[in-house]
Order: sequence, then C-alpha cells, then structure tokens
Amino acid sequence: MWGLLRGSPGFRRLWLARSVSFLGDALGLVALLLYVEASTGAALAVALLLLAGDFTPGLFGAFAGAIGDRFDLKRVMVTCDLVQGALTIVMAAVLPPLPVLLVMVAARSITATVFQASSRSAMPGLVKDEELETANSALGAGTNGLEAVGPLIAATLFLITDVRGILLIDAATFFVSAVLLSRLPTLPKTEPSGHSLFKDARDGLGYIWRARQVRVIGLGFFGVVAFSGVDDVAMVFLGKDELHGSDSAAATLYAGVGIGLVVGFAVLAKYASRFRMPVLMLVGFAVASVGNLLTGLAWVIWAALALQIIRGLGISGIDVGINTHLQRVVPAHLRSRVFGNLYGAIGLAAGLSYIFGGLLLQHTNARVTFVAAGIGGLLATAATALGVRRSADGEREPPVRR
Repeated sequence: MWGLLRGSPGFRRLWLARSVSFLGDALGLVALLLYVEASTGAALAVALLLLAGDFTPGLFGAFAGAIGDRFDLKRVMVTCDLVQGALTIVMAAVLPPLPVLLVMVAARSITATVFQASSRSAMPGLVKDEELETANSALGAGTNGLEAVGPLIAATLFLITDVRGILLIDAATFFVSAVLLSRLPTLPKTEPSGHSLFKDARDGLGYIWRARQVRVIGLGFFGVVAFSGVDDVAMVFLGKDELHGSDSAAATLYAGVGIGLVVGFAVLAKYASRFRMPVLMLVGFAVASVGNLLTGLAWVIWAALALQIIRGLGISGIDVGINTHLQRVVPAHLRSRVFGNLYGAIGLAAGLSYIFGGLLLQHTNARVTFVAAGIGGLLATAATALGVRRSADGEREPPVRR
C-alpha cells in the first residue's frame, strides 16, 4: 500500500483528498447532529437529518453518475468539493432552521454522490490494472480510518470551539481536497454521448439491467444493506438494555466496525489480489451478516465489540471486491453511471433498513433485530452467490495473480 502511494503521485493526491474530506464529513456530522438535537430536542429531527444525508441522494443516483460520464472527471470532482465547501460555509454562518437545513444537507449529499461516482470511475486512470485491489484497499483504509476517529476529534474541538467553528473546519477540508484534486494528472476522457442528461441516466440503468452479473451484484449489495443497516439503530439498545452497559460502553460498540474496516483494508491491501473479486465480495457479505447475527447472541459488551470488528472485516471485503470488479468489467463510458446507481441504491437500502428495522426493534428487542438482520443478510448472500454463478453475460476478470 505504501509503495503504491509513494510511486503513484496521482493516486496519492486522490487518497489525501478523500481522507481529508472524509475527516471533515465526520466532524461535520457530529456538529450537525448535536445542533439539531439541541435546537429541536426531537429524536425524529435527528432521524430526518440522517435520512436527508443517506436516503435522499439515492433518488438521484442515476443522474449523479451520468454527470461523471458526460464531463471531465477531474473537473467534476473539483467542482463537487467547491460546492460542498460553499454549502457548509452557509450552514455555519446561518445555522438555519430544520426544514432549510434538511434541504441543504440533501443538496450536499447529492453532490457527494456525484463525487463518489466520479472518483470511483477515475481509479483505473490513476493506477495500473494489477494495482486496483491495493488502491481500493488503501483508499478505504485512509477514508474509514479518519472517519472512525472523527467523532473523537470533534469531541476535542468542542472544548475550544462550537458548532459553527467545527462546520467551518469541515468546509476547509473540502477546499483542501479541491486543491489536491486540481493537481491530478489528465484523466482518460470518454466521448460524449450527445444525448440529454435524462437519456444518459436511462441508458445507465439500461446497461445495469442488461449486464446480468452487474445487476446481480447490485441487487445482492442492496439486499445485504437493507437487512444489515439496522445495526446503527439497534446498537445502542443492545448495549444498554440487553447487555446492561453504560452510555460509554454502548458508544464503544459503534467503534467496532470502524476498527474492523481499518484492519480489513490494511490486510486486503497486501492479499486481495489473491482472490477473484466476486468471491471476495461474497465472503464479505457472509462475514458481515454472520457478525450481525452473532452480535445479537453476545453475552457481554466486549463480545459484541469483537463481533462488530469481525463485521467490519467483512464490509472491507465487500468494498474492495465490488469496486475493483466493477472498475474492471464496466465500460469506461458507463462507469460513473454504474457507481452512481449502485451507491444511490445503497443509500435507499440504508434508509429502508432504518425504517423497517426500527419498527422491528420497537415490537421485539435488539437481540431479535440483530439476529433477523444476520439471517436476512445470509439469505441475500446465498441468492447473490447463486446469481453470480449462473450469470453468463461474458464479463470475466483476468486470471488471479499469485
């Protein structure tokens, strides 16, 4: 991983840009959550804030991806960072009422979806094909590592500043990222389709529907997240009610996935190339789902923490497996659209998981919710494995390198 960062200036700049802005996102989210809680005192308002950030962009995933396939990728990424920075400055200056804030958060999240699709599409132009596994692992380690420590840094910053100050720091990270991205090398360009944005978005959806293996992977990912996303809601109840932990102990459980992600990405940076990417993805689905199922059976806080670390290991496999495989098999002129649709759908799946998982939690308890999430994830994994095996659309990866 470090050799790739040293030897590839373009990828190093993208890695630094993404890591810095992810840290800013983590700081900004903590600040906004605390602001909404303090100004409204309503749990529903906090839930709406999360839905505006996670669920709303999914409604525009097809269009977000089409933008990256129509314009220069570097210019798109720089523009997205500048727009997100400007929106964050306005939030800090005005601290608007909840309805306006939700609209601004949704607009920033849609812009972030455009960025994410474009940055994933740009990877094959920054590193060699045989380096894609390592590059995706390094990117995941950098972004998730800083995102994991973001809340701790935010807690420290609150000793010397307030919500406005932290939001301004968040905005500054976007501008730093934009400067770094402006120094990327020229990326390969695709021929513009000459069609409208709506037609390009529709063509992207059409490609996913025709490419059976891509469709199966997308549906499988959606299914696993739709079941497993509920852990964000159920974790605090498991820690405090079923495991009788303190507030601090319950909060610690949320660190488990982050720890597992960082460790998983570090390991995959060295060993991921030994696997075929669909296999790595399926293993990730299974490990993440088993982690949730067994978390529901945990008897003490430390056991639940260990199982969530295992779940994080699985999620790192999902991330590297899916992104690397799609970067290889999807035609360059459709790549941003595929990633835009994929991660837009995942945002929708997470939103649905919050809603239906919350209802299940309300009528049962956290243990049942975790076990149900794990079983559902394993069923989605089995269905995806069967679909991948049966797919015969001609999309094949190069032989495994040893």
